[in-house]
Amino acid sequence: MSSGPPTPASGQGPGLRVLVIDDERPALDELTFLLEHDDRVAEVHATDSPTEALRLLQQLEVDVVFLDVQMPGLTGVELAQVLARFRTPPAVVFVTAHEQHAVDAFKLNAVDYVLKPVRAERLTEAVRRVLATARAESAQEQVPVERGGVTRFVPVSQIRYVEAEGDYARLHTADDSHLLRVPLTQLEQDWSDAGFVRIHRSLLISTAFVDEVRFDGGRCSVVIDGRELQVSRRHTRELRDLLVRNARPGVTP
Repeated sequence: MSSGPPTPASGQGPGLRVLVIDDERPALDELTFLLEHDDRVAEVHATDSPTEALRLLQQLEVDVVFLDVQMPGLTGVELAQVLARFRTPPAVVFVTAHEQHAVDAFKLNAVDYVLKPVRAERLTEAVRRVLATARAESAQEQVPVERGGVTRFVPVSQIRYVEAEGDYARLHTADDSHLLRVPLTQLEQDWSDAGFVRIHRSLLISTAFVDEVRFDGGRCSVVIDGRELQVSRRHTRELRDLLVRNARPGVTP
């Protein structure tokens, strides 16, 4: 099949940036349609050519590639091997009618292996696995902080909340705080997959450590490690919706 033009589509709000590759146009269109209607997906690009896919990957920032296995010229497994050599490789989900390639796929650290015909609920699970993998990787990240000429590495997973201090950000853990020369907006973007959310122009919190959400006279606040943090009116509804979706036992949004 000849290469068709890439098909971009934008979703609502932040989410995954996806590239779909399948040489069979009906399968490509169906998978693209399903992903466009997943509210966890922000952006979908699609192509029926592995060669065109490589060109797009040089131009686009992509979080995950949904990839057919059997394609002319360059197979999905071969393309995944190329992706693995990227400095920041995207996650890979194989989508195929053939079960026999599963072992090769997981040797390449594929996040998931979805069989055709693709069911909507199965694709929903694949997207969930991609996001869970991204969160796990973000949680394992460590942040270098300096104090008294000594550099320490603080795991992101231990950070409860972050306060803006001018051009700096103060990271709060259970028993300490650290000053980092990075603006809060940058941390908000970098750590969104690790469960961090903005609640105020000067506050970023990890939803994993929210013990309570309080409403008093139309004002909202959250409690983390016994400290009450105010939520701006602008961010109240977004935070409440997020906590309802990700509610933990014992936490009442």
